[in-house]
Amino acid sequence: MQRKTRLASIAFRALLPACGAFTATAASADEVQARFPLQFIVSSTIPSNGDLNPYGIVFVPKDFPSGGKVAPGDVLVSNFNNLNNLQGTGVTIIKFTPAGPVAPSVTPGQSGTATTFFTSKPHGLTTALGILRKGFVVVGNLPSTDGTFHTIGQGSLQVIDRNGNLVRTLMDAKLLGSPWDLAINDEGATAQVFVSNVVTGTVARFDLSVGDTNVSVQSQNEIAMGYAHKGDPVAFELGPTGLAFDKPANTLYVASTLDNAIFSVSAARTRTSPVDKGELVFQDPHLRGPLGLVLAPNGDLITANGDAVNGDPTHPSGIVEFTKRGKFVVASNIDATQGGAFGIAVRPSHHAFIFAAVDDVPNTVTVFNAPSADFSSTEVADDEQ
Repeated sequence: MQRKTRLASIAFRALLPACGAFTATAASADEVQARFPLQFIVSSTIPSNGDLNPYGIVFVPKDFPSGGKVAPGDVLVSNFNNLNNLQGTGVTIIKFTPAGPVAPSVTPGQSGTATTFFTSKPHGLTTALGILRKGFVVVGNLPSTDGTFHTIGQGSLQVIDRNGNLVRTLMDAKLLGSPWDLAINDEGATAQVFVSNVVTGTVARFDLSVGDTNVSVQSQNEIAMGYAHKGDPVAFELGPTGLAFDKPANTLYVASTLDNAIFSVSAARTRTSPVDKGELVFQDPHLRGPLGLVLAPNGDLITANGDAVNGDPTHPSGIVEFTKRGKFVVASNIDATQGGAFGIAVRPSHHAFIFAAVDDVPNTVTVFNAPSADFSSTEVADDEQ
């Protein structure tokens, strides 16, 4: 068969080797773009209160309402640790505008200059960070009183308006006990929010009605269960993490960290009873405790390795691309140290591959923009022989 171009993998090979090799400096995006054909920019995620350990990351979409503290193209990042680096104690979502100045790196334990968008009363903001295009930000939390999994408390989902004000808090002892990551199918006036619960090894769906000033839950269901899960002295909790929803296929992909595998859950938008893990999609030596998970513009999946499972110091902080049929495509890393990769995000674009990743080691976010006419193809060919 004729070989077809992969949008993500071509950009991926171009951009990832540069990741982790640069630290944040006070330079503008225009200055960076003038020096390098590959456009990328790195910024610290440490705000004025010193919060550490960036987890969740999301792009503000192009149709997000104007008049707030965030604008289309901005990047939001949630912090899981406080300035003492205690897990489950971070309270901030920071905003980074790739077209503007960066926040210079600071030593952990010191006050940083990353712009704070929201400060949460519940502690331990997780990778569960998403956007509703009518003007809301959704974030999950999983608190700890001493930074260990032994004192984990009740989690929640908070809904925040575009000005950084809390609109409402969603809580459910079973379905929102430990929200660790999320994916959103945004349909404007309605939305489905898929949430992974790391402590119980389950995934739930919340069907929302979305208005101009508030959101309400219309129904909620557990749609997947049975993922391996346990507390961990280093990683805090290991269990189901990254979620990616394929709307045309009505399929939710789940990165199960402790299982060291990616699964698919069919009929995810309409299912009212849980499957046992779902179908195995990808289990490969390149996986090392997958965390964040996104769909690339070409239909492939990209995950971030947390290194807590199958760790290898010679392959640290990996980012792995593979097809939905389970074929490995490419892998690289974002840091020379293990444990750097966590949240990742892709911004839809017809003209470039725009990818963002947090790095927990230096507490930074990197946004890559790889423009090329070759990236216009989104065809996928798993049987490229």
